[in-house]
Amino acid sequence: MWRPSNPLSDWLTARPIAHRGLHDKAAGIEENSLEAFAAAITHGYAIECDLQLSADGEAMVFHDDTLDRLTGETGPVIGRKAAKLQAIAYSHGRGTIPTLTQLLDLADGDAGLVLELKSHWKGDTRLAARVAALLAGYDGPVAVMSFDPVPVAWLADNAPGLLRGIVADGATDPEYEQLSLPSRLNLREFRHVSATRPDFLSLWREWLPSPVSREARAAGLPVITWTIRDNQQASDALRWCDQITFEGYRP
Repeated sequence: MWRPSNPLSDWLTARPIAHRGLHDKAAGIEENSLEAFAAAITHGYAIECDLQLSADGEAMVFHDDTLDRLTGETGPVIGRKAAKLQAIAYSHGRGTIPTLTQLLDLADGDAGLVLELKSHWKGDTRLAARVAALLAGYDGPVAVMSFDPVPVAWLADNAPGLLRGIVADGATDPEYEQLSLPSRLNLREFRHVSATRPDFLSLWREWLPSPVSREARAAGLPVITWTIRDNQQASDALRWCDQITFEGYRP
């Protein structure tokens, strides 16, 4: 079921991973901002971040589908071109919405990057293609992952040298109700593995341990978890996984 462990994944478990960077709203450092990424690099952490597609096909570093929560603007991220998005300031933090290119320039190989491709569950692989193109010239530790098997399977076929992973939480949240029952079972039971061929898994901490986590680790695949918010959660999770993705404290 699982492919052999990829030696290129060793960095993935070497350091805790800062969820959306080392952000701190009280200090004016917003999640997924260049300031949050710079702070993570300074403190020696790896970086997890989220990628969304702009209207003109650029990879933007932003978690939500819409601009409403974090900025003074409204509407979908994909409804605006990259230049317009880059000019939008955060409501409660310094800086503006960055592109993946800006993050790569900032990291410059000094921190491991774990890039999550956000999905609308429509079979769209444009974001995966754009990220693969940008990473083709990047010389640094980087991994790409998604809840959606479709872009990960695309990467397996079209950019097999990229470290790729699946993010999973058991597919029980109400947001999955938009998907058919076979699609939810495909996610929950990892029926997609022959197509996605993941190098690692990123599992919700409440889904540890699980049959999937046990099988993957037994086969030598790294398992990281999210989102850890204190030392006790970290201690509990690390019994069943190889590294944590954290926020709200410094491990």
